[in-house]
Amino acid sequence: MVNSRKERTLENNYKLLIINYFGEYMTTANDLVAAAKKYIKEIDVKQLHDEISETPIIIDVREPDEFAQGYVFGAINIPRGVLEFQVEGHPAVAQKLSTELQLKDAPIYLYCRTGGRSALAAESLGKMGFTNIRSVSGGFLAWESSGFKIQHP
Repeated sequence: MVNSRKERTLENNYKLLIINYFGEYMTTANDLVAAAKKYIKEIDVKQLHDEISETPIIIDVREPDEFAQGYVFGAINIPRGVLEFQVEGHPAVAQKLSTELQLKDAPIYLYCRTGGRSALAAESLGKMGFTNIRSVSGGFLAWESSGFKIQHP
């Protein structure tokens, strides 16, 4: 029997294990993103565009093949899967810091293709003690459709 009682019980037990530390039941990646967005600061692409002149740290959390197709001017590519391990030791990040500004307090802008991965990344960096993180709502697709400058490798 495909859906035996035992299989349904195991499935229900597994679902009970997928409760995040806020006590919310997570069913999809979109649910995880929605939960993360409750605890992060999001900005739109126009705000990012307006603040680029201040030379903030802009991190593109997309995969390298996505980054190679074009990126926001001045962005550093640190894929979502390794961000937490590489952000503090990345030489391109260190170059953008002023001597009096510590990395965990520096303004850091994160974006991905549509804003989901960057929201998860912002939540994760917040848990690591970063205090000035912004996720770009709409991501690279919104940036591109707004007609803002795109850089190519």
